[in-house]
Amino acid sequence: MMIGFISRQFLTGLITILPLTLTAYLIYWFIVSTEKALSGVIKFVLPDYLYWPGMGFVAALLLIFMIGLLMHLYVVKALFRYIEELLYHMPLIKSVYGAIRDFFQYFSPARQSEFEQVVAVKLDNGMELIGFITLDSSDSLPIEDEDGEERVLVFLPMSYNIGGYPVMMSKKRLRPVNMTMEQAMRFVLTAGVAGHTGKKD
Repeated sequence: MMIGFISRQFLTGLITILPLTLTAYLIYWFIVSTEKALSGVIKFVLPDYLYWPGMGFVAALLLIFMIGLLMHLYVVKALFRYIEELLYHMPLIKSVYGAIRDFFQYFSPARQSEFEQVVAVKLDNGMELIGFITLDSSDSLPIEDEDGEERVLVFLPMSYNIGGYPVMMSKKRLRPVNMTMEQAMRFVLTAGVAGHTGKKD
């Protein structure tokens, strides 16, 4: 009994502190890495007396912000697509880069804006899946409706995996779910382990 009690309390403490510790470590790693990477460049450009600790990290934030702005330009986007095409033709790099890029695309503001609505998809056996409507009109789908039913394109993400299935289905099989995109994505990707902390306002 005592060993079981101690084990449960230890696991509770570990589960509580581990996400905080990992988050703090990732933030620390990012700050230290960017500072180390750019401080040398800054010291080379500026006199030593003008440099202060943390300038490399601030420069990294400004650089990331500028890249975000530049990605709205057609020329920059075209250049980026060309570089990506080169990467996707390299045997080993294309697999690693593709997996990393797909993962971060889940959290992209542009990607989330493509999702029109969180819905529950009803199956014939009575089960329901959480999905996201990405195209809400039959006119935008690659096939024509043969039975006259209005269809939409629903993306069904997979739990603990990077990927999912785009499914064309009738609107009759869907019902809206009162969750934000972020809440629904977290709920699905963790198979409900993260829980549903609140409803969409």
